[in-house]
Amino acid sequence: MKKLFYIVVAAILMASCCTSCTTVDSGSVGIKFKKWAANSEEHGGVKGTVKGWVWYNPFTTSIYQYPVYVQRKSYTDIEVNSKDASIFKISPTIAYRLDPEKITYVFVKYRKQVDDLEEGYIKTCIYEAYRTCGNEYTADYLMSNRKEFESEVRKRLEKSLLEEGFVVEEFTAKIEPPASLKNAIDAKNEAVQNALKAENLVKQAEAQAKIDVAKAQGEANALRIKGEGEAAYNRAVANSLTQQLIQNYWIEKWDGKQPQTVLGSNTGVMMSLK
Repeated sequence: MKKLFYIVVAAILMASCCTSCTTVDSGSVGIKFKKWAANSEEHGGVKGTVKGWVWYNPFTTSIYQYPVYVQRKSYTDIEVNSKDASIFKISPTIAYRLDPEKITYVFVKYRKQVDDLEEGYIKTCIYEAYRTCGNEYTADYLMSNRKEFESEVRKRLEKSLLEEGFVVEEFTAKIEPPASLKNAIDAKNEAVQNALKAENLVKQAEAQAKIDVAKAQGEANALRIKGEGEAAYNRAVANSLTQQLIQNYWIEKWDGKQPQTVLGSNTGVMMSLK
């Protein structure tokens, strides 16, 4: 009995050594790969895709996992030449995912994990998209029509990656122009700002001049109205005094016997003095 027990334990240990278990996350697709497959119909040893708990012989089989959820990768200082040989530094960021239907194709063709693909194939595709598009634009036109340039780059990148099973979800980039162009752009922007400032100063001066003219006209009209009022007042006072003087003259000459008639100089009214 002891001998049989030892035999069973030994068999279990040998089986456990020849068998391994792993889990493939629900957000990933696993590739079961037979290391020494001789059948060409097995796509280079691929036994198919797997998910969940997977039992396999680690000596003859390997499990590769590829995430199918969105991955994000940033690159720095990719140098690209424009049509006029200006050198741009570009720092792109890509968000992508693997097409689950093409996982087997990706594995058989590249035999790389995602990190290696990002630093190899995907980075090369990004560089080629920028290089091809950059050769069609001059530096000045590229910066003046950056949206058009980036749209063209993305179209080329999406086309090349999609053919290999990579779906582009987002793609953005920071573009740093060459120092000479950057200085020219800064000088141009400064000139535009100075022109706007000068235009604003002219408008302010014109507005102030209009205010000054209106103020002077207002003061002149006020003085004219005041002068006309004073003249009218003086005429009224003079007329009143003249009429009073005439009346006083006849009053002084009246002897108290005969009625006298006093003529108002302005009104032409006859008054009897009794």
